[in-house]
Amino acid sequence: LDACVVSASKQMKELEKSGFLKGAQSAEQQLALISVCTDLKAAVEGATFIQECTPENLELKKKIFSQLDLIVGDNVILSSSTSCLLPSKLFTGLKHVKQCIVSHPVNPPYFVPLVEIVPHPETDPSTTERTYALMKKIGQSPVKLNREIEGFVLNRLQYAVISEAWRLVGEGVVSPTDLDLVMSDGLGMRYAFIGPLETMHLNAEGISDYCERYREGMRLVLNTFGPVPEFSGEIQQKINQAMSEKIPVVPKALDARRKRRDDYLTGLAKLKKQMKSD
Repeated sequence: LDACVVSASKQMKELEKSGFLKGAQSAEQQLALISVCTDLKAAVEGATFIQECTPENLELKKKIFSQLDLIVGDNVILSSSTSCLLPSKLFTGLKHVKQCIVSHPVNPPYFVPLVEIVPHPETDPSTTERTYALMKKIGQSPVKLNREIEGFVLNRLQYAVISEAWRLVGEGVVSPTDLDLVMSDGLGMRYAFIGPLETMHLNAEGISDYCERYREGMRLVLNTFGPVPEFSGEIQQKINQAMSEKIPVVPKALDARRKRRDDYLTGLAKLKKQMKSD
């Protein structure tokens, strides 16, 4: 636990130095508000919003929420950071189910601000609204899902891309490295600033015109998509070999590449911030 505080201290000071620290208080002032605790009841005393960030393990999370359910009052929001566990699996049967919600951030959340807010079927609308307002206040970009769905939205879109990428490489259409280039130097350039629906809107004289022009072509291509891949076997080996040649699967190389990724995300986040202020 002490190591977590040391790590947070280091990161916050670096963020302050680069001008990226959120909030009106200094890094030192914010660090003074962070404490560690091994007693759940003491940890959540006085809280109005509780964000659970334990590993992606259903039984572990259910255990935590069943314990919190016995402790909290009727005005506390119980939120989970799960990336794929449905609220109905996490919260059903809890006394405070109306106060329960999923708030799924994206790594690293300081530079990738999206938060998916996913309600349980019994979540009170005020819980959703309060969670949305809090995320906006702390500088994130919350989106509200009207109902739960497997994978939420981000992972459903991500898995659709991964699935077709896997098929294209597996069918020998393109190499793994060129496949990644199509996204990083192609689609990803647009999608860093606008989504697929706005892209359609701008690539013709609005959505309706886009559909008139490209409906048949889109359907023709989409009907050639193959089944969901197994993500194993020869294709896995082929992609693994290509990725390992580019980035060896050793901690030093992976960590260096992750740092590079995060540095680039920092620069992109700074650019997007400037664009919004303009």
